[in-house]
Amino acid sequence: MTQEYRKPLPGVDAVTEPFWNACKQHELKMQKCLQCGEFIYPASPMCPHCQSFESEWVKLSGKGSVYSYIIVRRATNPAFAEEVPYTVAIIETEEGPRITSNVIGIKPEDVRVDMPVEVVFEDVTPEVSLHKFKPVA
Repeated sequence: MTQEYRKPLPGVDAVTEPFWNACKQHELKMQKCLQCGEFIYPASPMCPHCQSFESEWVKLSGKGSVYSYIIVRRATNPAFAEEVPYTVAIIETEEGPRITSNVIGIKPEDVRVDMPVEVVFEDVTPEVSLHKFKPVA
């Protein structure tokens, strides 16, 4: 963090706080239902698969591959105008669930479906770290 972060920050509430706390520790965690064993993403008080209210937060490996992506060429929010073009992707984690993020460290036109990636964290404020993915070297 060398300068003030001027982009929107994620909304953190009681349900998503464990996810963002893990990101701050540079760990990728996701809810897993204790009833049916399915991952829950995005975070929710109730499992969308079996409607159980019992879950735990489990650490993921941080490895995965690009499942799908888009290249953003026109910022919908002025705060991102200097970033275009950038890549927004659905990452299929090694453990199976998919998570939405950015792919960084590569030109957007070089991103490919099935490209191996790993999580990295960007500390944008003292309270918030964002998860992003970069190609595996």
